[in-house]
Amino acid sequence: MPKSLGPEYASIDDVEFIPKYKATCFCGAVRYEVGADPVDAKICHCLACQKLHGAPMQWAAIFHKRHVRITAGLDRLVFYCSERDRPERILPCKVSCGRCGTLIADEGRRMWLAFPSLFDFGHPAHVPDSFKPTCHIFYGTRVIESWAGLPKWSGHKNHSSLL
Repeated sequence: MPKSLGPEYASIDDVEFIPKYKATCFCGAVRYEVGADPVDAKICHCLACQKLHGAPMQWAAIFHKRHVRITAGLDRLVFYCSERDRPERILPCKVSCGRCGTLIADEGRRMWLAFPSLFDFGHPAHVPDSFKPTCHIFYGTRVIESWAGLPKWSGHKNHSSLL
C-alpha cells in the first residue's frame, strides 16, 4: 500500500516532517497532518462548493502538498472530479472519507485546500490567524449575506445559553 498520495506529498516515513496541525474526518478513520501554516485561507461561494458541501459557502485553508501527510485512512479516501462528474482522482477533485462521507479537502494540481473545521485547535477552539479567511471568492454567486448582529446560542435556540 502507498504511504502517501504521491511524491509531491510528505510520506508517513518522512522523519524530517514536523507536524504543526492535525485534522480528522468525523469518524476518525482518515487523519492527516500539516507541517506549516497555510499560505492563504478563503471563503468560496461558488455554486459547485455550495452543492458539494451542502452549505452556502466553503472555508478553505491552502497548503502546499509537500506540507501534507496522511497518517491514517489512505485506503479509505474517495475522490470526485466535479469538472468531469467522475468518481476518480482527476485533479482538481474533492477528497472525502469513504466511511463517514466527510469532505476532507479539495486536491488541486499543486495545492491541498483543507477544511479548517476538521483541525483540532483545542477546546474552546483558538483558530490561528493564518487560518482566518483573507477574502471571499465567487461572492457574486453567494446565497446568503452575513448577519453579524444576530443572537448567538451555545446550543439549540431557546434551550441553551446566549453567548
